[in-house]
Amino acid sequence: MRMRNKPWAEDYLLAHDDIVSIDLARKDHIIDWFEEKQPIHIEVGSGMGRFITEMAKANPHINYIGIERDKNVMIRIVEKTVDQNIKNLRLLTVDAEKLTDIFNPGEIDRIYLNFSDPWPKTRHAKRRLTHENFLKVYETILNNDGEIHFKTDNQGLFEYSIESMSHYGMKLKNINLNLHEQEPADNIRTEYEEKFSNKGFRINRLEAKFRERD
Repeated sequence: MRMRNKPWAEDYLLAHDDIVSIDLARKDHIIDWFEEKQPIHIEVGSGMGRFITEMAKANPHINYIGIERDKNVMIRIVEKTVDQNIKNLRLLTVDAEKLTDIFNPGEIDRIYLNFSDPWPKTRHAKRRLTHENFLKVYETILNNDGEIHFKTDNQGLFEYSIESMSHYGMKLKNINLNLHEQEPADNIRTEYEEKFSNKGFRINRLEAKFRERD
């Protein structure tokens, strides 16, 4: 997700520090950021924010955190959160590899990866959000029952992710190679998902869980 640079973006986000954080100061205090102590679901790469805001509104019994490193994009999510008065949603501008600097081990119940950058060149494989290096991060912050829910229109990334997760020893379930053929009523489409589905792209989806830990 790329948007024109807004010189005032950081000042805008700082003015809304009750719902968005642009540094790592929240470690050990994430749960205190919310009005209610509830399970926490995060979306890594929230884009324009349709998915995470709609999920938060649909599930007030869950606390959501949208993670988007581009401050110019994050502005849009903050605007949605404020305009719709969403109480169970907080936002972070941080890179995915630094999630263990924010969240305590086992603190997260679910991770959503929606339409992540496929990084198609082999030399860029380590940048893919389903690479082993990122799986280690997710494994640390997820609790024993935690899951990753992954959607993409990119067939190459989907096949790579199945292989990467399987080699890591994860259990895969609900693999769907054409999500919109019989779309579940509770599926919330991202802006990207809507656009590319309308162009005829098939949407792939899976759920994955790590090995149980002692």
